[in-house]
Amino acid sequence: MAEQVKPNQDSALSKKQQVAQMFDDISARYDFLNRLLSLGIDRGWRKKVRKALSALNHKYILDVATGTADLAMELTKIKDSNIIGVDISAGMLAKGDVKVAAAGLQNRIKLQLADSEQLPFQDGEFDAATVAFGVRNFEHLRVGLAEMLRVIKPGGHLFILEFSKPKNLVFSGLYWFYFKTVLPAVGRLVSSSVNAYSYLPRSVAAFPEGQEFSTILQECGGKNVIIKPLTFGVSTLYICEK
Repeated sequence: MAEQVKPNQDSALSKKQQVAQMFDDISARYDFLNRLLSLGIDRGWRKKVRKALSALNHKYILDVATGTADLAMELTKIKDSNIIGVDISAGMLAKGDVKVAAAGLQNRIKLQLADSEQLPFQDGEFDAATVAFGVRNFEHLRVGLAEMLRVIKPGGHLFILEFSKPKNLVFSGLYWFYFKTVLPAVGRLVSSSVNAYSYLPRSVAAFPEGQEFSTILQECGGKNVIIKPLTFGVSTLYICEK
C-alpha cells in the first residue's frame, strides 16, 4: 500500500514526518521543478479539476495538501468561490502565502497548517474538497479519505487528482524511464534533495489506482465514483459524491 512507501525507508521517522520535512526542504524550488518536470502539463490537469467542480456549483471548498496553493488559486476562477487550503508543510504554505498575496487573493484563499487525517473542521462544513497529487503522501490513506468526506456536506463532492500508471506499452516504457531516471536526476540537481524525486516514482508505483482506488473511496463513504484518466493515463481525476 502507498502508506508503506516513505521518502527514506531507512529513517525511523513516520511517513507523515518525513513528507512534511521533505516538502519543507524543496519548497523554495518546488514550483519551478513542477513546471519543468511536468512540461507544464500539470496546469492543464488543474484546469480540468476546476471545470468539473464549477459545473456542480460548489462555492466553499477545502483544498487538502494544498502545497504552494496552485490548485486553490485555480479554483478562485469559479465565481464567488472561497477556498481553505491546508497542508502539513509550513515551508510550502509560506510559499503559497506569498503567491496568494501577489495575486491579490487573500480574501478568497486562506491557508493553514493542518493534518489531512485530523482536519480541524466541522462535519459537513464544505461544499466540496479537492486534493491534487497529495493522497499518495497520506500515512493512512483510508483515514485521510474518510476525513475529507466527513467535512463535505451530504450531496457534496470530493475531487482527487493523482498520478497513475499508463497502460500503453510503448508510452509506459518512455514514461517510466523519464520518471525513474531523468526526473530524480534533475530534481536532485535543482532541489538538492536526495530523496524527494526518487520517492515520487516509488510512491506512484505503489499507489492503488483506477477501480481499486474507486473501491477504497466507496469503502470510505464515497458514492457514484467517476474515473477520468488524463494524458494517456499519466494522471487520473477521481470524483465522488458524499
